[in-house]
Amino acid sequence: MEHKLELMERIRSMEHLSKGQKRISDYILQQYDKAAFMTAAKLGEAVHVSESTIVRFAIALGYDGYPQLQKAIQEMVRNRLTAVQRMEIAPDIKTAEVLSVTLKSDMQNIRNLQDNINPKDFEKAVKTMLTAKRLYILGLRASAPLAAFFGYYLTYIFDDLKVITQGGSEVKEQLARMTEGDVMVGISFPRYSNRTIESMKYAKSLGATTIAITDSVFSPMGQTADICLTANSSMASFVDSLVAPMSLINALLVALGIEKKQELSAFFEKLEIIWNDTAIYTDPNVKQ
Repeated sequence: MEHKLELMERIRSMEHLSKGQKRISDYILQQYDKAAFMTAAKLGEAVHVSESTIVRFAIALGYDGYPQLQKAIQEMVRNRLTAVQRMEIAPDIKTAEVLSVTLKSDMQNIRNLQDNINPKDFEKAVKTMLTAKRLYILGLRASAPLAAFFGYYLTYIFDDLKVITQGGSEVKEQLARMTEGDVMVGISFPRYSNRTIESMKYAKSLGATTIAITDSVFSPMGQTADICLTANSSMASFVDSLVAPMSLINALLVALGIEKKQELSAFFEKLEIIWNDTAIYTDPNVKQ
């Protein structure tokens, strides 16, 4: 994924542009929020050039074609879009098609996760969490459910754990005991939570190691973290898909569970006795 400054600099550094290419570059530089969601044909109409000229411009920038350039522009603006703008640019899908289109998009996000995740970063994140003196999980607003789910299962693995899913200025208060040797896992996707980004920076200032779960290494979260794990959260109307991030979190939990298998098994044996005594779960042998 492209970082805004990198993409803009690539466009500005292009030399010997034709008149048509100059109109394309000017339009993208000045109105990239509109260009991000135009087809090659629509962009061509807007700047009065042919669709093939748009494609050649994308290739001249170093992309395989226009779709790759469009994706780079979209990544550049995603964190700037308001909920109203998301509704405006959402594809016009018939209600009968929503389920199929949404499921296909989610499956593509998981395929992208499988193809693009860096195994070394994943392993490093697991090892870092395993050696943490104290582990903090932070996810606010739309990322709060991810943090809550992650934290729920991590309580079975770690004794010293703090999960933060809400709070304004007092979030830093909840990090007050953080010291060197602690680990902070911050979760945030576009539109990125300023509070989460500030907390990640604060954690680093206290000597903690920071791990980001976000959509891009070039995002504000990715640039702040010591370790960055990425998963797509592609936009569907005003809603972000968190299927791929959840799958990534599941993988982290499984990996941590494998590393702590003996301790975890012994702990679950104790818990099963407690759950049975307190009738936490239904008895499969009893007819309802």
